[in-house]
Amino acid sequence: MLKESIICVVIVVAIVFGNNVTQSYTKETVSELTSELIILREDMTNQEMDHEKAQKEIKEIYEQWEERHDKLAYFIEHDELEKVETGLISVKSYIESKQYEDSIDELDKSIFILQHIEDKYAFNLQNIF
Repeated sequence: MLKESIICVVIVVAIVFGNNVTQSYTKETVSELTSELIILREDMTNQEMDHEKAQKEIKEIYEQWEERHDKLAYFIEHDELEKVETGLISVKSYIESKQYEDSIDELDKSIFILQHIEDKYAFNLQNIF
């Protein structure tokens, strides 16, 4: 009986620890990408943005996403990650074709999806039940 209780406690502690690690990585990733996307969006809406600068910024954001995508795929649904990747690729293609209004719409969608991922995988009572 004592042996089984110890095993159960160890498993619960491992689950809580693993959740904290994955949650902090998800929050870090979402906050970094969201802040970069918000900055890009503000630059595109406030002034006439230089086409080369916009391409450079979205390329850097996409590279940052690619670095983190593989680790996120271990514990987040692939459908959610594909939505973000599709949005970033759409933004990239709209910027390349100089359709800035459409790229702003896609930026807003990508920001929303990233924030949704963070909320969906947060450890709280609403997500448990």
